[in-house]
Amino acid sequence: MFSLSTRVQGVANQALTASIVLCGVIVAITLGQLISADVWNLNTATIANIKPSASWKSSFNYGAVNRKPKENSKIVFDLETDLSPLFNWNTKQIFVYLTAEYPGKSDGSSNKVTYWDRIITSKDNATLSLQNQRSKYSVWDVEKSFRQRNATVRLEWNIQPYVGPLIYGEIKAPASFQFAPAPPQ
Repeated sequence: MFSLSTRVQGVANQALTASIVLCGVIVAITLGQLISADVWNLNTATIANIKPSASWKSSFNYGAVNRKPKENSKIVFDLETDLSPLFNWNTKQIFVYLTAEYPGKSDGSSNKVTYWDRIITSKDNATLSLQNQRSKYSVWDVEKSFRQRNATVRLEWNIQPYVGPLIYGEIKAPASFQFAPAPPQ
């Protein structure tokens, strides 16, 4: 009953329980700080001068099937934002990304694509001032063409803490643009 293995197991269980409680306290304090900073209502971003472009690409890497060209879209944009309120003592890094949401086929669905992203590892680098920034990714639609649909652009973020779950949100400053038609094939 009082063997060495029983005592080791008891100590290990107590240490594990204390660790779980400590992690829970850290998560609660972190969420409390983010709520008091009102980070889910940030409107510190300006997305402007969005210039879409489209081209036809025949590579499988760009959505083509059987070497039939697929319309791809890219954008150029300006972005001003301050993400420093998202940092606290438990923030390891912030993943920030620019998405565009646009209507899908006639069934009323919507599509969402990511054009650009960045990882911010310190509060010192949390202020972004980008001029004529090219999108990082070329995107394509399931349909053959974007057909000059309207898109809403949003700046979204993901806090990656040292301890706790990932925390998602977006900056309340959407912009919009109309997809450019691709040149004739």
